[in-house]
Amino acid sequence: MIDLVTLIVEDYDPAIRFFVDVLGFELEEDKPSLTNDGRPKRWVVVRPPGRETGLLLARADGEVQEAAVGQQMAGRIGFFLRVDDFDSSHQRLSEAGVTFRGEVRDEDWGRMIVFEDVAGNPWDLLGPVPG
Repeated sequence: MIDLVTLIVEDYDPAIRFFVDVLGFELEEDKPSLTNDGRPKRWVVVRPPGRETGLLLARADGEVQEAAVGQQMAGRIGFFLRVDDFDSSHQRLSEAGVTFRGEVRDEDWGRMIVFEDVAGNPWDLLGPVPG
């Protein structure tokens, strides 16, 4: 089982607000920590409610990581958020000012739309087949 996936962000607090307040994830951990060379950082973990796999929100450290913010998957969709109630989730994200790419599509396997996280990484919002 995959426990955590690292998501590089510009700063911790705006990322926490996005994932907790906008997407409804739970803040599981937010602890002081140290980099490998002894500089202060935070260990920040968010998870969708009731799910085992979470995100480690890692503040960019250095030019290479700063360049990766918003380009975590080199422009490809690398994150998929499955919800039970697509319409209310889409409306809640819209009201929170989340950026969407394109329009809602109905596919054989369900509804979907691409949205951007706080750093600009593309995600798929996925829901069940309507009806």
